[in-house]
Amino acid sequence: MAFDGIAIAAITHELQTLIGGRIDKITQPEQDEIFLTIRAHGSNFRLMLTCNSSFPRLHLTNLAKESPLVAPMFCMVLRKHIGGGRVKSISQPSLERIVQMQIEARNEMGDLTEKTLILEVMGRHSNIILLDGERVLDSAKHVSLGISARPVLPGLPYAPPPSQNKKDPFLLEESTFTAPFDYTGISKSSAGLIGDDFSVFYALMEDIKGGRFYPSVLYNGEKPAGFAFFGEHPHSRSFDSPSQMVEFFYGEKDNQDRIHQKSADMRKLVGNLIARCIKKVGMFEKTEKEIEGRDHLRLMGELITANIYAIKPGAKVASLQNYYEEDAPIIDIPLDPQKSAAENAQAYFKKYNKQKRTADALTVQVAQNAEELAYLEAVLQSIELSEDIHDLAQIRAELAEQGFVKRRPASSKKGSQSAKSKPLLFVTEGYEIFVGKNNHQNDQLLKTAEKDDIWMHTKNIPGSHVIIKTRGGNVPDSVLEAAASLCAYYSKGRGSSMIAVDYCPRKNVKKPSGAKPGMVIYESYNTAFITPDENFVKSLGGQIDG
Repeated sequence: MAFDGIAIAAITHELQTLIGGRIDKITQPEQDEIFLTIRAHGSNFRLMLTCNSSFPRLHLTNLAKESPLVAPMFCMVLRKHIGGGRVKSISQPSLERIVQMQIEARNEMGDLTEKTLILEVMGRHSNIILLDGERVLDSAKHVSLGISARPVLPGLPYAPPPSQNKKDPFLLEESTFTAPFDYTGISKSSAGLIGDDFSVFYALMEDIKGGRFYPSVLYNGEKPAGFAFFGEHPHSRSFDSPSQMVEFFYGEKDNQDRIHQKSADMRKLVGNLIARCIKKVGMFEKTEKEIEGRDHLRLMGELITANIYAIKPGAKVASLQNYYEEDAPIIDIPLDPQKSAAENAQAYFKKYNKQKRTADALTVQVAQNAEELAYLEAVLQSIELSEDIHDLAQIRAELAEQGFVKRRPASSKKGSQSAKSKPLLFVTEGYEIFVGKNNHQNDQLLKTAEKDDIWMHTKNIPGSHVIIKTRGGNVPDSVLEAAASLCAYYSKGRGSSMIAVDYCPRKNVKKPSGAKPGMVIYESYNTAFITPDENFVKSLGGQIDG
């Protein structure tokens, strides 16, 4: 759903409560994201502006994000010029996808100055720009002339985005009405909801002028599929304010998009390592086929040795009786006529020993490769399950410990340690169920579980370790089923049906010495078959432990 001119009109109307407020704090958690904490009417408001290419928008938020230890340059420029300033106005030209904040602040000399903070919502061309008059002071994204015909760089004059030659929806006339999409600020998705009825479109424009908005999220089944600020819609959920609705709709989408971007390098690395392991499997199979006849080499050496005096010098073939078989058949053994019988025997033994050493080494390599492949597939699944940057940081640290990536130098600055990622915690019928999101968490759950707690894992499928805290008693079947559903859902088999989930008391699970993170062996277990159900999992309402 596009964050179009109608959405901006609804948010801009809501933000009028900030006029006269003081900007107390400015942070920039992401390169394309600004948070302004504004004190107005005795309350603190947190305003988020983001020019993220996928989900550009602005709205009030309760979200608090960690800021980098060193503020980005744009953040420092904003703090210098508008920190402590007062919001004079927040406006939207016509129904354009542009928001302008006029801010009055004192400069270094103590004189009052007026700055303009602009958010342009234009997909991948979105930007946040700070102006002094008509001159650009700085922007979240620097756009050079080589990239665009409309450069945005410090010191250059500001030019508004080029016109799309659309009609002004506030100058609506029935005689010239065509279709809603032909008017400024109306996205295709909004136009589809409005339809081609002039009276409906006219009534919408009157509602926008009067500040009457009806924010709601539209659903396709159980999943949010879009949103609207007007009309009544089936399969929708209404919200008290535009900001609440926008934060709800974009929250999960935005987080997933950022996690996907930040994990791209790890997914590529682990994917390449998995491909390398799979390639090794083919190489091992080829080698095994090449040496599968090694015992016959030893047999020929032994038969030559047993008949060493019967073989004539210079012979090319020795027809000898194979006394190892019941009928003692005659077999022909190729010889090198330049070698004696003893030398020919030694040549066969040498080939045999070489292939035997290869076979012995191959057995070890096949086992190591299988273990590494299983481990990497589990890591890849952990990346897919990551819910925030702390999860990704923990996985990256694990990969560094295993030697797959270089360790990042530890910062000596105070507060540089990232918050520790923790398992998910679900509670059903009073029983706590813990779900590890990566191998380190899986190992920690195993380490801290009591011997009679129930441990679960999908059979032969990468996924989370699950622990049910039994409190020393018997666990109801309904709780076992709920935990098995979580186990199946937080695994690679999420989209499949009838997933096998093994479970047993914690005391039956062992971690071999030297095993990779998340790798265990277990015995005396039961197996449940579960089809993952997202709605059921969400009904359990998991939260981060601690």
